[in-house]
Amino acid sequence: MSSFATTRTLFFFLLIPFLTAQTATEVEITAEPSHHLALENEYVRVFKVEVPAHAATLMHRHRHDYVYVTLGDAHLSNEVEGKPPVEVKLADGDTRFVPGDFAHVARNLSDQPFRNVTIELLQDEKLRHADSHWPEEAGEKTFPGGRIKTLFVKDGVRVSETTLEPGAVVPSHHHNGPHLLVAVSDLDLRSDVEGRAPTLAKFKSGEIKWLPGGYTHTVTNVGKSPARLVTVEF
Repeated sequence: MSSFATTRTLFFFLLIPFLTAQTATEVEITAEPSHHLALENEYVRVFKVEVPAHAATLMHRHRHDYVYVTLGDAHLSNEVEGKPPVEVKLADGDTRFVPGDFAHVARNLSDQPFRNVTIELLQDEKLRHADSHWPEEAGEKTFPGGRIKTLFVKDGVRVSETTLEPGAVVPSHHHNGPHLLVAVSDLDLRSDVEGRAPTLAKFKSGEIKWLPGGYTHTVTNVGKSPARLVTVEF
């Protein structure tokens, strides 16, 4: 065999693993290396997602409807299986609802890591066609130094964004059911629950907290910077 033929054969066998990797079948979201499971209960499965600059996830399947909260500005190529790629630009704190049952690759086109919190709604099939028990599907409540904006109501959950200037207080309100808190900015908060001693809580951007319902409280931004957070209420 000539040296040229030998070199060509060797190149072909070296190419096989590369081609296999490029055509690999999809993985479950729990097996996708950029998705890190942070919380799971009967209501949600929450992943902290981080994709390095100019890198991409594996093809992975979303079997449930989900909500994602973007952390930092982002520029992506959303490559859904069987569809042309779509470029997406997201701002820090962008929060969106996505119907499930599809597979895709998220390709980071930015020079910065892409980060988000992905919240799978595990009761989506049960609640998708149920009447919402929330009194409003959109709206905004303002108060001195802050606001609470209802972003959307989907699958029986209400998703809202709260912004608080330093020293501002969210007026007394009741949480009938459980909810998930997602810190968009760093948070330094005080919660004054009726009948209990005040509690202090600090969160870094991207941290989450599952909170039970059945209490009434106020929330104060005791930090020196504006606070921004998203809540998913059930």
